[in-house]
Amino acid sequence: MPELPDITAYIEAIGSRVIGEPLERVRITNPFLLRTIDPPLAAVNGQQVRELRRIGKRIAFGLENDLWLVLHLMIAGRLHWKPAGAPLSGRHNLAASIFPTAP
Repeated sequence: MPELPDITAYIEAIGSRVIGEPLERVRITNPFLLRTIDPPLAAVNGQQVRELRRIGKRIAFGLENDLWLVLHLMIAGRLHWKPAGAPLSGRHNLAASIFPTAP
Protein backbone atom coordinates (compact mmCIF):
# COMPACT_ATOMS: atom_id res chain seq x y z
CA MET A 1 0.00 0.00 0.00
CA PRO A 2 1.35 3.46 -0.86
CA GLU A 3 2.60 5.44 2.10
CA LEU A 4 2.69 9.18 2.83
CA PRO A 5 5.76 10.01 0.68
CA ASP A 6 4.19 8.20 -2.28
CA ILE A 7 0.86 9.99 -1.91
CA THR A 8 2.65 13.35 -1.57
CA ALA A 9 4.68 12.67 -4.72
CA TYR A 10 1.51 11.73 -6.61
CA ILE A 11 -0.26 14.92 -5.49
CA GLU A 12 2.67 17.08 -6.63
CA ALA A 13 2.92 15.34 -10.01
CA ILE A 14 -0.83 15.34 -10.64
CA GLY A 15 -1.30 18.90 -9.41
CA SER A 16 1.19 20.33 -11.87
CA ARG A 17 -0.80 18.72 -14.70
CA VAL A 18 -4.44 19.14 -13.72
CA ILE A 19 -5.03 22.09 -11.37
CA GLY A 20 -6.93 24.68 -13.36
CA GLU A 21 -7.83 22.15 -16.05
CA PRO A 22 -11.34 20.86 -16.74
CA LEU A 23 -12.02 17.20 -16.03
CA GLU A 24 -13.60 16.27 -19.33
CA ARG A 25 -15.06 13.01 -18.04
CA VAL A 26 -14.45 9.93 -15.91
CA ARG A 27 -14.67 6.38 -17.24
CA ILE A 28 -14.98 3.33 -15.02
CA THR A 29 -15.05 -0.39 -15.77
CA ASN A 30 -17.09 -1.42 -12.77
CA PRO A 31 -19.85 0.45 -10.89
CA PHE A 32 -18.57 -1.03 -7.62
CA LEU A 33 -15.71 1.50 -7.78
CA LEU A 34 -18.21 4.21 -6.82
CA ARG A 35 -19.15 4.85 -3.22
CA THR A 36 -22.05 7.21 -3.95
CA ILE A 37 -24.75 7.67 -6.56
CA ASP A 38 -25.74 11.21 -5.62
CA PRO A 39 -24.56 13.27 -7.34
CA PRO A 40 -24.08 11.00 -10.35
CA LEU A 41 -20.55 10.54 -11.68
CA ALA A 42 -21.48 12.55 -14.79
CA ALA A 43 -21.82 15.65 -12.57
CA VAL A 44 -18.02 16.04 -12.59
CA ASN A 45 -17.82 16.21 -16.40
CA GLY A 46 -16.42 19.56 -17.50
CA GLN A 47 -15.72 20.77 -13.96
CA GLN A 48 -12.40 22.52 -13.37
CA VAL A 49 -9.98 21.04 -10.83
CA ARG A 50 -9.50 23.64 -8.09
CA GLU A 51 -7.28 21.76 -5.63
CA LEU A 52 -5.80 18.44 -4.57
CA ARG A 53 -5.64 17.18 -1.01
CA ARG A 54 -4.38 14.14 0.81
CA ILE A 55 -6.93 12.50 3.07
CA GLY A 56 -5.06 9.72 4.81
CA LYS A 57 -3.99 7.42 1.99
CA ARG A 58 -6.45 8.93 -0.46
CA ILE A 59 -6.06 11.64 -3.09
CA ALA A 60 -8.98 14.09 -3.20
CA PHE A 61 -9.67 16.17 -6.30
CA GLY A 62 -11.58 19.36 -5.44
CA LEU A 63 -13.70 20.46 -8.39
CA GLU A 64 -15.97 23.38 -9.15
CA ASN A 65 -19.46 23.42 -7.63
CA ASP A 66 -18.17 21.83 -4.41
CA LEU A 67 -17.72 18.42 -6.03
CA TRP A 68 -15.00 16.00 -4.90
CA LEU A 69 -13.54 12.86 -6.42
CA VAL A 70 -11.62 10.76 -3.93
CA LEU A 71 -9.18 8.14 -5.14
CA HIS A 72 -7.80 5.32 -3.01
CA LEU A 73 -4.78 3.67 -4.62
CA MET A 74 -5.36 0.31 -2.87
CA ILE A 75 -2.55 -2.24 -2.84
CA ALA A 76 -1.03 -1.59 -6.27
CA GLY A 77 -0.93 2.17 -5.86
CA ARG A 78 -0.32 2.95 -9.52
CA LEU A 79 -1.44 5.78 -11.75
CA HIS A 80 -0.58 5.99 -15.43
CA TRP A 81 -0.82 8.85 -17.95
CA LYS A 82 -2.29 7.53 -21.19
CA PRO A 83 -3.94 9.07 -24.26
CA ALA A 84 -7.61 9.95 -23.80
CA GLY A 85 -8.91 7.09 -25.94
CA ALA A 86 -6.79 4.34 -24.39
CA PRO A 87 -8.84 1.20 -23.71
CA LEU A 88 -9.73 0.22 -20.16
CA SER A 89 -9.07 -3.48 -19.94
CA GLY A 90 -7.54 -5.90 -17.50
CA ARG A 91 -7.49 -5.79 -13.74
CA HIS A 92 -5.02 -2.87 -13.60
CA ASN A 93 -7.14 -0.47 -15.68
CA LEU A 94 -10.25 0.16 -13.61
CA ALA A 95 -10.89 3.85 -14.21
CA ALA A 96 -9.77 6.78 -16.32
CA SER A 97 -9.98 10.52 -15.76
CA ILE A 98 -9.87 12.40 -19.05
CA PHE A 99 -8.11 15.78 -19.08
CA PRO A 100 -7.28 17.99 -22.07
CA THR A 101 -3.61 17.85 -21.02
CA ALA A 102 -3.35 14.07 -21.49
CA PRO A 103 -0.26 12.92 -23.44
